[in-house]
Amino acid sequence: METDFNTIALIGKPDHKGANQTLVALYHYLQQLGLNIVIERRVGEQLGLEQAELLEMVELGERADLAIVVGGDGNMLGAARVLARFDVAVVGVNRGNLGFLTDLSPDSFEQPLERLLAGDYQTEHRFLLEAQVHRHGQLKASNTAMNEAVLHPGKIAHMIEFEVYINGHFMYSQRADGMIVATPTGSTAYSLSAGGPILTPNLNAITLVPMFPHTLSCRPIVIDADAQVKLVVAPTNKTEQMLISCDGHVSLAVQPGDEIHINKSPYRLKLLHPRGHNYFEVLRSKLGWGSRLF
Repeated sequence: METDFNTIALIGKPDHKGANQTLVALYHYLQQLGLNIVIERRVGEQLGLEQAELLEMVELGERADLAIVVGGDGNMLGAARVLARFDVAVVGVNRGNLGFLTDLSPDSFEQPLERLLAGDYQTEHRFLLEAQVHRHGQLKASNTAMNEAVLHPGKIAHMIEFEVYINGHFMYSQRADGMIVATPTGSTAYSLSAGGPILTPNLNAITLVPMFPHTLSCRPIVIDADAQVKLVVAPTNKTEQMLISCDGHVSLAVQPGDEIHINKSPYRLKLLHPRGHNYFEVLRSKLGWGSRLF
């Protein structure tokens, strides 16, 4: 078939029987359409496709025009942190739980996928965050997050003290279990569970949500996504084991006195949706909101 996506990457959820079945079905379906297919190596080794070309994630980003991610939002987040650097278009097949980012059904992906390959789709860009840990003026560690960067103690239910600065201006000090800095994409994830607001994906904004703050007056705040967020961990903290977690998958070690800089990443995820995709319909379905009254 004629399509702008000549090389398709398949990415999946390792050790998941249902996801593997969907990946095999996708592989044979795309083969019939005459498209070039590459598969992420870790999951590809479990599929038993002898002729399939297996590549590392970075190699997929360099080669592919479109990536199809089979799994839940967690799999999409892991792929996004790599593929956003290469401007690869991404679409998801839901084999997880909620699936805010994965539109296609594993039981009926053929027709909507064929329309998408033919150019009938909507494009949406989601920005990422970059989190950096600075110690004594030196960069010690960094990583990207599509959902959120979270400062938290290594042990559960341990209060920590830190200060928050926005664009170099002191905002407030906190005694809390941590701080969630979330993108619009992440506003329906961990931030939502902590009482943060839902941000529509088109907003150039991030939300700061304190985790169990030791004050009744502290509330989430929404700020410009281009603002520079700095969290300064008090050097007097008795909790020495602290972390910055990026999307709950990558953890950066933090010590008392460290500074955490969180900024908008220059990379964006290019997310494709079937034509007619409606964000509020997704919210209504996933969160169990009420349907029309009349």
